[in-house]
Amino acid sequence: MEAVDTLINARWVVPVEPDGVVLQQHSIALRAGRIIDILDSKQAAQRYAAREAVNLAYHALIPGLINTHTHAAMSLFRGMADDLPLSDWLNNHIWPAERRWVSSEFVRVGTQLAVAEMLKSGSTCFNDMYFFPETCAEVAEAAGVRACVGMIMIDFPSAWAATPEQYLEKGLALHDALRHSSLITTAFAPHAPYTVADASLVKIRTLADELEIAVHMHVHEATKEIEESMAQFQVRPLERLSRLGLLDPRLTAVHMTQLLPAEIDAIAESGVNVCHCPESNLKLASGVCPVPALMKAGVNVALGTDGPASNNDLDMLSEMRTAALLAKGYSGDPTALPARDALRMATLNGAKSLGIDDVVGSLSPGKAADIVAVDLAEMATQPVFDPVSQIVYSTSRHQVSDVWVAGQQVLRERKLVTLDEEDILDSVAEWHNAITATSST
Repeated sequence: MEAVDTLINARWVVPVEPDGVVLQQHSIALRAGRIIDILDSKQAAQRYAAREAVNLAYHALIPGLINTHTHAAMSLFRGMADDLPLSDWLNNHIWPAERRWVSSEFVRVGTQLAVAEMLKSGSTCFNDMYFFPETCAEVAEAAGVRACVGMIMIDFPSAWAATPEQYLEKGLALHDALRHSSLITTAFAPHAPYTVADASLVKIRTLADELEIAVHMHVHEATKEIEESMAQFQVRPLERLSRLGLLDPRLTAVHMTQLLPAEIDAIAESGVNVCHCPESNLKLASGVCPVPALMKAGVNVALGTDGPASNNDLDMLSEMRTAALLAKGYSGDPTALPARDALRMATLNGAKSLGIDDVVGSLSPGKAADIVAVDLAEMATQPVFDPVSQIVYSTSRHQVSDVWVAGQQVLRERKLVTLDEEDILDSVAEWHNAITATSST
């Protein structure tokens, strides 16, 4: 018999590739952090001698969920300024709070809280945009979770950098330091067209081409952004980005709630990726990303939660459900965005947008063993006619029982393995007390 590190035996395996396939009574064999085989469980028992066998009698195995847009450390601002329009929320509440509180230690604790939440709800990779990205990378690597950390750029000074030149300098130093990490990658993260000048965007475009890395940016998030761009530049933001050479397959444009038909055609032609954040957009009343039209045009559409200060959670299972339901209601077509497409958005499409779909995003031999087990035995998910439909439309995040990243188990029987939950909650309480004491004086 052939030796393997782990053999996971499950009721269902949903590989995502090939599309629409569900394997029953199958096993996944892991060795050295990778998937080496997916086969019938009876055959697996005869072929492989596993150092550890995990038996999941009524679970579905899916690829690790990829949260393609987060501001993880903002978990410490969760619920701070709810039920406000985007411009008021951002300008009058969030940005002042960031100026007052954001530091490396704030980002450390906030990211630990976010990573713990994401792992417990099945996310094995997140694409982050925030200050002190080196701290985010340290937390993610220590927790054993995969991350793409954004080399943020914004025109105004912050606790992390004072000038556009310093943002770029520090970002490039971080990129260089992470070159050999197996879990952490980098992307340029200019905040938005309305907060980053042309000169900086041109530098980012040039460097992204030279270094062959992604660009992650809020684009067409709300009507006010469009109006201000027309007043200042006489063109809509996408047209401005096109003129600056930024519309290409390296770009992941986040939100995209304000799109004209010609703009959909342009981004499809240029290969731009879109990250849909349905719950945040609904909560801030920013608009609705036209996902069915984008997908029909051939655009790669991924899924993200946005920050936990505007969502207010990091639950990708919930995000899949909302995305599927919103697409049906928005388009008037109940066949728009079926469950299997929502799952693909949360897995393989996210991996494609980050340029790591050769590593993760589906359960395939040779890929990294980023795997999530979902317990479908609960009353709320019975009976099971189609496990993918149950995962998207019925499952709650507490049904995520086990999670592996690169073959390492980071959640075991709903318990975090690489993070101390009590220690994190104690640190969060200290920050909450400090912020509350200041705001009440």
